[in-house]
Amino acid sequence: SIFVSGSRMVHSTRLTVHSFMGLTACVVLLLALSETEGSVQDTLVSRKPRIIPMLRLKGGDASTLRMTRSASQQDLSKPGVDRPGPGDKDSRKQKIWALSKGYKATDKESIERSIVHHVEHTLACDRYNFDDRSAYKATALSVRDYLVESLRDTKSNYFKQDVKRVCYLSLEFLMGRSLLNCLMNLDLQKPYNEALSELGYKLEDMIEEEKDAALGNGGLGRLAACFLDSMATLNLPAWGYGIRYEHGMFEQRIKDGVQVEFPDTWLTNGNPWEIQRLDITYPVIFYGTEKVIAVAYDTPIPGYDTLNTNALRLWSAMPDQDIDLAKFNEGDYQKALAARHRALEITQVLYPNDNNWAGKELRLKQQYFFVSATLQDVIKTFLDAKPGRKWEELADKVAVQLNDTHPSIGVAELMRLLIDVHGVGWTLAWSIVCKVFAYTNHTVLPEALEKWPVALMQSLLPRIMEIMNEINRRWINEVREVFGDNHDVIAKLSILEGEGEHKMVRMANLAIVGSHKVNGVAAIHAEIVKSDVFPTFVEYYKKRGITDKFIGITNGVTPRRWMAQCNPELSTIITKCLGTDKWIRDLSLLDGLKKFADDDKVLEELSEAKIANKKRLAAYVKEHLNVEVDINTLFDIQVKRIHEYKRQLLNVLQIIHRYTEIKRMSPQDRAKVLPRTCFIGGKAAAGYFVAKRIIALAVAVGNVINADPDTSKYLKLVFIPNYKVGNAQIIIPANDISEHISTAGTEASGTSNMKFVMNAGLIIGTDDGANIEIKEHVGEDNIFIFGAKCPDIPEATKKMKQGVAWDSRLNEVFKTIRSGKFGNPVDFEPVLNSMENGNDRYLLAHDWASYLDAQARVDKAYVDRKGWLKKCLLAVSGMGFFSTDRTIEEYSAKIWKVEPCPRPDPRN
Repeated sequence: SIFVSGSRMVHSTRLTVHSFMGLTACVVLLLALSETEGSVQDTLVSRKPRIIPMLRLKGGDASTLRMTRSASQQDLSKPGVDRPGPGDKDSRKQKIWALSKGYKATDKESIERSIVHHVEHTLACDRYNFDDRSAYKATALSVRDYLVESLRDTKSNYFKQDVKRVCYLSLEFLMGRSLLNCLMNLDLQKPYNEALSELGYKLEDMIEEEKDAALGNGGLGRLAACFLDSMATLNLPAWGYGIRYEHGMFEQRIKDGVQVEFPDTWLTNGNPWEIQRLDITYPVIFYGTEKVIAVAYDTPIPGYDTLNTNALRLWSAMPDQDIDLAKFNEGDYQKALAARHRALEITQVLYPNDNNWAGKELRLKQQYFFVSATLQDVIKTFLDAKPGRKWEELADKVAVQLNDTHPSIGVAELMRLLIDVHGVGWTLAWSIVCKVFAYTNHTVLPEALEKWPVALMQSLLPRIMEIMNEINRRWINEVREVFGDNHDVIAKLSILEGEGEHKMVRMANLAIVGSHKVNGVAAIHAEIVKSDVFPTFVEYYKKRGITDKFIGITNGVTPRRWMAQCNPELSTIITKCLGTDKWIRDLSLLDGLKKFADDDKVLEELSEAKIANKKRLAAYVKEHLNVEVDINTLFDIQVKRIHEYKRQLLNVLQIIHRYTEIKRMSPQDRAKVLPRTCFIGGKAAAGYFVAKRIIALAVAVGNVINADPDTSKYLKLVFIPNYKVGNAQIIIPANDISEHISTAGTEASGTSNMKFVMNAGLIIGTDDGANIEIKEHVGEDNIFIFGAKCPDIPEATKKMKQGVAWDSRLNEVFKTIRSGKFGNPVDFEPVLNSMENGNDRYLLAHDWASYLDAQARVDKAYVDRKGWLKKCLLAVSGMGFFSTDRTIEEYSAKIWKVEPCPRPDPRN
């Protein structure tokens, strides 16, 4: 099967004794294999709960339902299949090709040799005695060998075809673990599973050894990672560009009930997936004279059911001069290494705290650093592909997508490179820039639209500030041609804002002016961007006769990671029902599940799959938090970045209300209550005080109600620390209901809502972001919507500011918190004050009663088990629209104008 879980693992009764394996080792292996004969799902791993369980299809081996891959790594290793030749008769190249013309073999024995080779020759470990960590690294390096072959051949084909290329710039790429993803996309799970087993290891252990790549924080970075997977799968010539952070934002731990930030040292044991490219370096200049060197690190990104492999190129900062030897010899060691330290700090931490000037400067350094290196790389690739080509061709060969405002400084940097470095005139350079760039907006909150002090920009990037001033001067002249000297309009459209020491550069305005397309990320978000966020820009372009600059492309997620990998039980059911696993590449096929909505056998299998996923989450919570949870309760989950607009506080207040209601019941009445286990997880930015207090309240409430013998059987609250891709793949499949309850009009899209529904759960949510489109696709009966809608927000906000009386149940919750029931109430006053005295910006009090009604509807629906399962299956069947494959196809057609370029099949 394409799933590790997909087929019964049959161990060979005969072992081939390779030269590296002594007789004693063979005896040990034979004994181990005889003890573990049979299906791996029968063996419960005692050390850790596994993200990927091993199981069989009921009613038949999953392998019988597998489609024939149109492109598989295994097919390339057959005799007579050669890699592309050098293209000329140069004797040296012909010799090299003759030595390496075959593809790396993918049979079990060859994989075993490869793993042991890397153990001894790459890692320099004892080949007879190596631990799981070394085994994981050797396995990863072995897989990377196939990826490098594919990457080189893919790049060679792109170069030969002289294709237009997409460059996706993002400050975040929340990649998650790579081993299982690569094996699945390369179609190598089965041989690696068997090879590792014969060597005495388990593939699921290797998967657990991998640490999440700490290159992102939330939905922005995870979306970028899903995009890379889909771009490779769709055979699009596309590379991601970002920063190789030494540490993630932080590792979140809960100490004494509060969030504490620890370094996220994900590179401590190295990263076997990356390829250091010391041959690809570029200078980046700060303060006008200080040079830092950007060094490329490439991570291969394999597509699914294709021979193509793209790459994520990340930049690491190194000093131009490693050491001032004169200062060092004088004994002034600190100054001798000062330049090195200044360079290395650029790529140390994702999102350094910017509550101070030094933090702001470092963030701006990071953004300019990776953008400058990327654009230099883009230009070099463009020029190398065809020497002597004209600059006017650049927009025909390159599409640069700005993922939010972080890389928008690229508009000014590309102007600098074209004008200062390559001698292009301003007018031509600007016409090129405006055709190359496109900008994705991810927010409707004004405070989230990035701005930089002009004083900081002038100090750190003086030439860039000069170029921005000139861009703005010319832009305002164009605005005057349409609106005259309308100062209000000019103030709104200007790239610069304010005067004197408060003068700021508005990066979103720069991105809009310098891009040919601006897109929102959900249908409602695209309309809000046009009507509320940038209406004056829309009016300007309309008067210029440009009506299609602002568009909407709804986000998605990759079904490879978020269904096939993280939920093999559900995936097995889908494959069995549809008679094929082609849905993994064409998610619209999920619509075929609708006809099974009344099939009792399928619904029972769906229930069993959900129980298996709940067991996995329960085991994770027990191991990491020492909290027992009942898998027979309703699992209610809200995991995402902690922010006031996402309204985790509303959820916590509702849990307190539910607790007090259960507490006052008689034992007889409690027995009628639907038991519920609530999970909340997510990080608050280090400098976001109120968000951190919300976490503290959630933890305190959980500590009290989980320990209350009267209620713990019916209600628990678990805060899961350090939410990331790795534990998300355990958490999300276990959901019965998930909470996506942001104030209407504040969430641009959201993608976790898509993941939860794809994993056979239902949503309780507001009419916000992608919830609206999910409702349209799954049906109003299969989602629980509450609260004010976008058109209601202005009036609701006005009423709350005027001090409208609150629902008595909410007043009681506040009273309970202030009574000291959950700890010192002084600790929670900032949270309560954020709602009181007309401060309820996100309308928690306004939506409170509607929220409780929705929760009651959930309880009532869940009691009807068959009806609930039917809703879940219908919800899954409606999620075909939300694949990033569809999203990327829209980007390609509407923005990039890029065509697929599949590698030629060498078998043909």
